[in-house]
Amino acid sequence: MSPRRTSIEINPLFGRPGEATELPRFELASDSMLPETAYQVVHDEAMLDGNARLNLATFVSTWMDDAAGRLYRETFDKNIVDKDEYPATAAIETRCWRILARLWNAPDPHAAIGTSTIGSSEACMLAGLALKRRWQHARRSAGKPADRPNLVMSSAVQVCWEKFANYWEVEPRLVPISEEHRALDGHDLESYVDENTIGVVAIMGVTYTGMYEPVGEIASALDRIQAATGVDVPIHVDGASGAFVAPFLQPELEWDFRVSRVHSISTSAHKYGLVYPGLGWVIWRSTDYLPDDLIFNVSYLGGSMPTFGLNFSRPGAQVLLQYYNFLRLGRTGYRAVQQASHDVARHLAAEIVKLAPFELWGDLPELPVFAWRMRPDYTDKWDLYDLGNQLRQAGWQVPAYPMPADLADVTVQRIVVRNGMSLDLADRLLERIRESVGYLDGLASPLPREGRKTARFHH
Repeated sequence: MSPRRTSIEINPLFGRPGEATELPRFELASDSMLPETAYQVVHDEAMLDGNARLNLATFVSTWMDDAAGRLYRETFDKNIVDKDEYPATAAIETRCWRILARLWNAPDPHAAIGTSTIGSSEACMLAGLALKRRWQHARRSAGKPADRPNLVMSSAVQVCWEKFANYWEVEPRLVPISEEHRALDGHDLESYVDENTIGVVAIMGVTYTGMYEPVGEIASALDRIQAATGVDVPIHVDGASGAFVAPFLQPELEWDFRVSRVHSISTSAHKYGLVYPGLGWVIWRSTDYLPDDLIFNVSYLGGSMPTFGLNFSRPGAQVLLQYYNFLRLGRTGYRAVQQASHDVARHLAAEIVKLAPFELWGDLPELPVFAWRMRPDYTDKWDLYDLGNQLRQAGWQVPAYPMPADLADVTVQRIVVRNGMSLDLADRLLERIRESVGYLDGLASPLPREGRKTARFHH
């Protein structure tokens, strides 16, 4: 809703002699103001945002320790693309993706290639481009047309992959999830894969539910398809959140470069990588899987440098924060942080399903993320949207939303447990959920649906 006023009024206590007491809202003012006044105006408006600690909708990190905050303040002016001016930051970027290549079991970490990105969406775009370009080269070398590429993925895929398909003219082939197959698991994959398939995307942490898609089973299905048809299809693992969780909590699970069909892996560092937004990483098994013609060598500010990315100038501070976390936490520290979040998620899941209205969607969580739905025919008085609104009144953001196509009649509610969500806070949330269920169950008649305002949720 647009503000009723077209101007911003300045509290007399904030203003200084000679400053305007009213400013236009949608255009630049004629005159300047003192920094303290401008700060207070912006501060007061931002104060209306929610409490990040109570936001259980987002995967994004909202807290780092004081030393990380100090490092951030000291380095937020660094432009990571300017490797001539910031060679130490560039070296640390390389160090970080080599650490990840080893963490993800690249056969030869020194032969791998990777880069930082602005979040995992850019990382996915770059991985998709590499898949498309390698497929085009192979098709043209064989004298075959290369104008109808397709990419196979789950219907529960994150929207960045739909954007990739749209922006780079790749046909998205969405394998529908169902009650029997709640994630992409290799079932019926032969109906979607053909000689124009540039790759299959497997997600380590589906946005809707937090479930891992079984990379090994998908690879086995592709092995069978290759044996029957000769079509050799690679896998990109959208590590999303799981690429920073599975190595520490499920180290025996083979989802990474141990699976030979996995050509590339991307992840979001500002999720369970525990870094402030926005930072992502993408790594290829070796330089053979990143076509040379996607890399530009540019002359910039006195130096020549290779670059592969959708963005050019971008902040380097988050890369330094990632390296800070690697040094600060190590394997033991990351394991402890992720385990603490995982324990809280399992505690919440176990307690929520003890309440009469609810059942989990899927098994106990692999990520510190889980979803639940209403039991069929429990009540017609209220639904999960009403529960979400009740929780929001107490400051908690717990989204309810429909599942994707073919399951759009199923509504789930999801909790993402991030670092800082303690067992004590979890118990306070459980108290509020129990109180809200009691209130809603006690209603004499169904809540009205007409004109109901529910917070929209975008994955």
